[in-house]
Amino acid sequence: MVHQTAVIDKSAVIEENVEIGPYVIIGPETVVKSGTKIHGQSVIEYSEIGSNCEIFNFASIGKCPQDLKYHAEKTKVIVGDGTTIREGVTLNRGTAAAGQTIVGKNCLIMSCAHIAHDCAIGDGAIIGYSTGLAGHVEIGNSAILSASIGVHQFCKIGNSAMVAAGAMVSMDIMPYVTAHGDRATLVGLNLIGLKRKKIKLSGIEDIKMAYRTLFMSKLTLEDAIIKLGDLTSPYIKDITTFVRNSQRGIARPK
Repeated sequence: MVHQTAVIDKSAVIEENVEIGPYVIIGPETVVKSGTKIHGQSVIEYSEIGSNCEIFNFASIGKCPQDLKYHAEKTKVIVGDGTTIREGVTLNRGTAAAGQTIVGKNCLIMSCAHIAHDCAIGDGAIIGYSTGLAGHVEIGNSAILSASIGVHQFCKIGNSAMVAAGAMVSMDIMPYVTAHGDRATLVGLNLIGLKRKKIKLSGIEDIKMAYRTLFMSKLTLEDAIIKLGDLTSPYIKDITTFVRNSQRGIARPK
């Protein structure tokens, strides 16, 4: 059902069973897949919206990036199936650097969050109220960012990590940990999140061992990664790969 006051560009593709509310604007080169509901006064352009998504009032998706290096290159936003985008979210399209801003499947983007150009958010992630991601930020699968967090450009937050409300993230947050503070430091493992993901006790013990080796032994970070490199646990490999590939440096415990 498309409300009579909605404005839809001729180039947009709207699949079956899409609900579009009053005063919605669907701009150029936009695809909205089946089962998605778009509430009133939202603006969407240059975007691919997956199936069974819900986009609430006053969301702005696909507008040009807030980057002075952007010069009208052809870029876009991609939103995965089953994702919910709440009121007042701003989600900018990419720049020439990456070409797209990506939000994965089954994510929850809470009210007034801002996701800048060229960000990549994994499946099942939660971005809290009024949290802001600068350009080129990467968020792992099932990561949780609470309210009013600021994330510096090019930072990475790993799979199933949790960042507490009000944190200022200026370094990479490795998978499976909890972080808080200004500037954010690690305060242990995200045990509640790991249990909700139904990770087996043996997997949690592997993650604990990796954490102790990296931060509680007398080894340098490089030597700790070498020591952990011989282990076959997929969780340890996820951690060591993340740490090895970090460009901004890894946040550590106090």
